Amino acid sequence: MSATEQTTFRLDYTPIPRHAGLLKAATVLATLMQVLDMTITNVALPHMQAALGASQDSISWVLTSYIIASAIAIPITGWLSNRIGRRRLYLWSVGGFIITSVLCGLAANIEQMVLFRLLQGITGAFLTPLAQTVLLDSTPPEKRGQAMAMFGMGVVLGPVMGPILGGVLTESMNWRWVFFVNIPIGALAFAGLWFLLPDVKRPARSLDLTGFALLAISLASFQLMLDRGEHADWFNSAEIWLEFLVSASSFWMFCVHIITTKNPLYSRTMLGNRNLLVGTVLMAALGMIMTAAMALLPIMLQGLFGYSVLDAGLLLATRGVGVLVMMGLTGRLAAKIDPRFLIFFGFAIVSFSFYEMTQWNLDVDWTTMSINGFIQGLGLGMLFVPITTMAFSTLSAHDRTDASGLLNLSRSIGASVGISLVVTMLARNTATSHADLITHLTPYRLWLDPYMLALSGDGVKTGLAMLNAEVMRQASMIGFLDDFYFMMWLALCAIPLALLVKRSPRTEDEPIVEIME
Repeated sequence: MSATEQTTFRLDYTPIPRHAGLLKAATVLATLMQVLDMTITNVALPHMQAALGASQDSISWVLTSYIIASAIAIPITGWLSNRIGRRRLYLWSVGGFIITSVLCGLAANIEQMVLFRLLQGITGAFLTPLAQTVLLDSTPPEKRGQAMAMFGMGVVLGPVMGPILGGVLTESMNWRWVFFVNIPIGALAFAGLWFLLPDVKRPARSLDLTGFALLAISLASFQLMLDRGEHADWFNSAEIWLEFLVSASSFWMFCVHIITTKNPLYSRTMLGNRNLLVGTVLMAALGMIMTAAMALLPIMLQGLFGYSVLDAGLLLATRGVGVLVMMGLTGRLAAKIDPRFLIFFGFAIVSFSFYEMTQWNLDVDWTTMSINGFIQGLGLGMLFVPITTMAFSTLSAHDRTDASGLLNLSRSIGASVGISLVVTMLARNTATSHADLITHLTPYRLWLDPYMLALSGDGVKTGLAMLNAEVMRQASMIGFLDDFYFMMWLALCAIPLALLVKRSPRTEDEPIVEIME
């Protein structure tokens, strides 16, 4: 019997797949492929720039086009799933992502690359929400924590593995392989979904085109503002103000429209669900913390501490080990322990790890950083499962795909905001600290007059240049510590949100109806 002929259903008419374990593995592979691609290309950008003859400004569109396209497409995941069927949409998305990955690897110029990345972002946008929905639908309630742990491993490990794998592929082979690596992963995922994924067709609904257009404009403008902000000097630029006003006004009109229209893009009942709203905010905070840390640490390890790409990757892998250990444990405990406690302690552990990082200096050793990374991984691994399970705990089955898209959209926006904030703070605080430190380099402290010596020969000028480089190195470290301090407070501020979660009553496994032919 094929997957589409499945005749075993829950009372909510959700097909129960045979070989559910293999199906879950295929969905996790598809998720990992998509999440991995969001970070793996960062390492290869300088090599792409040289090969494609692109400018520094235009090469950034390789990342921007993907992020904007993905953000715009995610909100219509639920509508498309109802319209053409979840199985068909999932297979088309995986197949489309593989094809566009090949096209990106074959791109001959920057224009082709941006176009193919745009298409890749559209096809990849549906993979994560659909994976989350499939895992929830194919798992009984008391085991959904374990299913979300599997899903979370793909989501959380992608940003950890991306820079490592991207660096290895770029250095040992070619930058094009950061795209070609998706072929074997995608092929396995596609084969598993083709043979095992049952079809689920829910009543089709018309698309709220006005609401979708307003939300798309708001998201595109916001993502463009975040990407261009550092280059354009943020709100000192008319461009950033224009993008901000377009985003804010479009979002305001979207909110008014969704309250007043008869057929909104998102169900008002779903949007009024307290657990989903709190989960969306918590997921945005988790995205900010997780992605911002992964954006900062490679720069610090390679730029200040002189680590190679491989050594930095191995150090960052300790964070992934912590995530794996705790996520597997939390998946089993989610049905037995109040998720509010898990969320509380998860953010507390993450906050403590960032506090420890604020005590670092340029002499911190590998062991200290690896232990800290492992502890922070434990905290991150404790968060994803309870946030996801409690967000879906009071939702009906037909809202899961839309809710999953909303959660993943919030995580993506949080990640973009987090990266923009920490990068901007790093640049500005480094410059401020450099100016402050220079004021302490007086003749009295140095036992010499640097201004007089600067005129006495090239050797002294070289020495002064080295002195300035060391001041910049110390100022950069202060800038990183300020970012760690900011993320510590962000994690602390997220803790009280756990108190807003409405605990759902423990449910037994849904009854199963076997339809005999």
